[in-house]
Amino acid sequence: MTGVRVGRSEVTVSRLGLGCAQLGNLFTPIGEADAIATVAAAWDQGIRYFDTAPHYGLGLSERRLGDALRALPRAAYTVSTKVGRLLVPERSGAARRDPEGFDVVADHRRVWDFSADGVHRSLEASLVRLGLDRIDVVLIHDPEDHQGPALAEAYPALHELRAQGVVGAIGVGSKQWQVLHRFVAETEVDAVMVAGRYTLLEQPALDALLPGCARRGVSVFNAGVFNSGLLAVPRPHAGLPYEYGDVPAAVLDRARAISEVCARHGTSLPAAALAFAAAHPAVAAVVVGAHGPDQVRRNAALSAAEPPGAGFWAELVAEGLLRADAPLPISPVGAA
Repeated sequence: MTGVRVGRSEVTVSRLGLGCAQLGNLFTPIGEADAIATVAAAWDQGIRYFDTAPHYGLGLSERRLGDALRALPRAAYTVSTKVGRLLVPERSGAARRDPEGFDVVADHRRVWDFSADGVHRSLEASLVRLGLDRIDVVLIHDPEDHQGPALAEAYPALHELRAQGVVGAIGVGSKQWQVLHRFVAETEVDAVMVAGRYTLLEQPALDALLPGCARRGVSVFNAGVFNSGLLAVPRPHAGLPYEYGDVPAAVLDRARAISEVCARHGTSLPAAALAFAAAHPAVAAVVVGAHGPDQVRRNAALSAAEPPGAGFWAELVAEGLLRADAPLPISPVGAA
């Protein structure tokens, strides 16, 4: 996959990235061998961008990703991780499971910390878990309720580390596009990771965030493009997650309506979701997780396929299922 430059930095990412929350046993556990095989499958498919965080499995995702990458040429891939949560040992948690969606022992607890010291401590711990000598991209993670210290302390600390060449690029990741837009407007971040706010199902990030990123040269990592799994199957059904919880009836109805248009035009909901997620010019990479190597290969094949034709997108707009001002994938001339 062709490398795309991140903001004004020298860092590049592949157009399709592997989100590594699943390596931290998100929702369901996966074995060590499957975790390694998942990263290996991504590499075989040309994926060279890997995103992780201390939050994912209380450090398990970072450790597994580091193990999987260890034998690969360091200059050939890009890793992003995150700051904002410190992992503190919790002896009393050894008999409990993590309460935040990861099937791991709760032997650590997460402590919010957006101070400069917290940033440095978080990165030092991440380097140890990953087994790397540097991290290419560092993102401030979920600062929604901590915007003051994130802007006043975490961002300046990362700005200095970037100026020193310790990290290659910096940014912020959130499910709230308004928070990301504030960082784009008030700082000199290289990238934002927007989760679930610019998908085939919903496009609120199109109002201000994505145009703002395009104007300021900020790269967008588009994550959560299946809306936690609702768009990952051809026929959405009750029981699938949405926003990491139960899907509301109205949202499920909308996803089903989109899938019916997909069927009429000979495409699938996952294929259309991936094509749409990459189409905005501000999007540098689409970041998708996987529970195993087969999902990686499927997502890579769908991402590389020709997007649905113009007639498909026109019907979605006509049915009120897609905003008319959303940039669309380039399709073959005259395709249905």
